[in-house]
Amino acid sequence: MKTIKYILLMIAIQFAINAQAQTQLSLEQAIALGLQQSKYLKLDSAKIEETTAKLIAAKNRQLPGLDVQASYLRLNNAAIDMKNKNPNGQMGGIPKINNVIYGNISASYPLYTGGKIKNGIESARYLINAAQLNSENDKNIIALNIAQAYNNLFKADQIISVLRENLKASQKRDSTFIRLEDNGLMARNDRLKAALQTYNTELQLLDAENNYAVTMVNMDLLLGLPDSTLLQTDTTYLNHTIENQPLSFYMGHALTSRKDLDAIRNQLLSATFNTKIAKAESLPSIALTGGYLAGLIPGFVSVTNALNIGVGVQYNLASLWKKNSDLIQSKSIEKELGLNSEVLSDKIKLELNKDFLNYQLSNKKIEVYRKALEQAIENDRITTNKYKNSLVNIDDLLEAEAMLLTTKINVLNARADAVLAHKKLLQTTGILVD
Repeated sequence: MKTIKYILLMIAIQFAINAQAQTQLSLEQAIALGLQQSKYLKLDSAKIEETTAKLIAAKNRQLPGLDVQASYLRLNNAAIDMKNKNPNGQMGGIPKINNVIYGNISASYPLYTGGKIKNGIESARYLINAAQLNSENDKNIIALNIAQAYNNLFKADQIISVLRENLKASQKRDSTFIRLEDNGLMARNDRLKAALQTYNTELQLLDAENNYAVTMVNMDLLLGLPDSTLLQTDTTYLNHTIENQPLSFYMGHALTSRKDLDAIRNQLLSATFNTKIAKAESLPSIALTGGYLAGLIPGFVSVTNALNIGVGVQYNLASLWKKNSDLIQSKSIEKELGLNSEVLSDKIKLELNKDFLNYQLSNKKIEVYRKALEQAIENDRITTNKYKNSLVNIDDLLEAEAMLLTTKINVLNARADAVLAHKKLLQTTGILVD
């Protein structure tokens, strides 16, 4: 189902690109598209394939080995000294040997390796789990990066709308002031002050439009789209209902849902099996062996049906006096991974507390900015009425309008940042992406 939605979304985007039109994209669609196109996740997929190959190699060690060898040798005037003599004490006729042909098939099947094969397979399995978990963790990180880019794009778009609306009102006001100046009802200096504020708003709009263009390119690159693709954010982005949960809810999920923490645990389990493999280096290896040999020296001897079967034992006597460096290294890795797990757990707890407090703070800021907006609106209304009745000067009017504009932008930014703060909290918890 997700694949079908992704294909339909890509078709719609491609159609919009060809038509040079904007494509509206929700945050969820942007995250889904970004995860599908992410080069980092493709790199993770390659790492999973690499660890899978190691598991296949480990399993292959428990299968019988079979070697086939055949050779043809051309000899040049070989000197042969026959040590055996005939009953008369005389040497028999020595044939002239110029060719040797022989072939050999040998097989072996491991019977006992001290657990090296079994532990190697288990170690490889846990490494695959770790690689998959790291990929899942990367999905949450990438999803947050996309959410941040989407949030920036949304704010840039909305700020442009606010500035354009304010610029339109300022230009209308300037037209009125020009008529008042022409009729001698307004001082030129006051009219120029109002015009200067209009120019400042135009400059703010130019900066906002430039920021929007840069943010759009960044969004396109994150989603794997051509950098000329025009995207439109969802106008209902700020209207999503967020269910507030206590810190204990996020903390409980984080310690069980964080994939990077699970990945380290799987790496630690893999390391414990590697330690067992290292310990087995001081144990003998036993294998069932068998083979077939055939050879021919023309005019001299031929060997056929030389079958053999037996048991082979291999033991490294040097392990009795040499230190097992592989064991020392494996134990050190175990210790390091155990400490890394504890460090990451502490880091998650700290980060989670920080993100939870930031999310609460962002919601409180919204309430403060909303109250400030109400006061700014009322202040602008009162100041405008007073200016019309010549109770305040042009400076007071322009200050009230600038304050209103700033407060509108602050409310917009606070609401958008609160949505992003919640996404960051979910990412730290490990549940931003299912």
